Amino acid sequence: MTHTLTIPTSLEWHEDHLLILNQQKLPNIVEYLKLSTITEYYEAIVSLKVRGAPAIGITAAYGLAQAACQYETDNLTIFNDLFRRDKQYLSGSRPTAVNLSWALERLQGVIKHAQSVNEAKTNLLHTAIQIHTEDEEICRMIGEFALKELDDKRRVMTICNAGSIATGKYGTALAPFHLGREKGLGFQVYACETRPVLQGARLTAWELQQSGVDVTLITDSMAAHTIKEKGVEAVIVGADRIAANGDTANKIGTSMLAIVCDHYNIPFYVAAPSSSFDLTSKTGDVIPIEKRSGEEITKINGTTIAPENVSVYNPAFDVTSHELIAGIITEKGVLYPNFAESIRRTIVIK
Repeated sequence: MTHTLTIPTSLEWHEDHLLILNQQKLPNIVEYLKLSTITEYYEAIVSLKVRGAPAIGITAAYGLAQAACQYETDNLTIFNDLFRRDKQYLSGSRPTAVNLSWALERLQGVIKHAQSVNEAKTNLLHTAIQIHTEDEEICRMIGEFALKELDDKRRVMTICNAGSIATGKYGTALAPFHLGREKGLGFQVYACETRPVLQGARLTAWELQQSGVDVTLITDSMAAHTIKEKGVEAVIVGADRIAANGDTANKIGTSMLAIVCDHYNIPFYVAAPSSSFDLTSKTGDVIPIEKRSGEEITKINGTTIAPENVSVYNPAFDVTSHELIAGIITEKGVLYPNFAESIRRTIVIK
């Protein structure tokens, strides 16, 4: 028996702009924004109007391609200089998600042999669209492999939002739940709220409700108790960057879940596309961790909840040791320990 899905998506390309779902306003307001200039693309990424490693990469690709299409020059040298300037500008928007730099480098590669400015512009836009289209299929494949890996496990926990609104469609960690609903498989998903920006509460809970998935919201500090009392059988999360040894950077709080999984002897899975692997980083120790404004912690919806001038430490991500990961689910299949070997054998970044 199949079910009709309403899987929300966050990105829609039009001829002269990218339409994005404003994830700052969810779940109370469903608002779409038009991005046309490179500063609008940059601001949307920095301010988390668009978020999720694959979606950030797709958005940056469209932003750089559209900016390049607006250069008023027929000189390839001048064109390339402007391109490098804008590429560097966009690459500074979010430092941890490797999909961003991967997408921008892929655009750089397609203009190397362009014989004219018009050819370069055409190649850039076609590549951005291709990155977007590929991601949807990649996420569907991740979901299929995740369903096989989870097998009969139906009570699953996740953190942050690695879903359809963080990717081209379907998501990574949430893909098996969307596909499972389509196939009539009933998952019970426990979503951690994901302080301080509440991506789990605002986004994952909303997205899974739209898709008809049974979802229960918990605070991050309830994770260990919930795993024990509710019989959670697995945890699955996304990834912003995966090192060559399998160490994984993801939203802050992820490593805590992995440690709890180890204690309760349940599998901890990472779901991510090949573009999230950074083979130049040998371990997670060298992955840059974005530090964000302290106001994300001291304020909620503009209301101050902490003493004035209190010191704040606000890393947006943490790194989970490869030793705590049962498997990394990719569009190429599931990678198992020894991760250094399975990643080297399987992952080829194009």
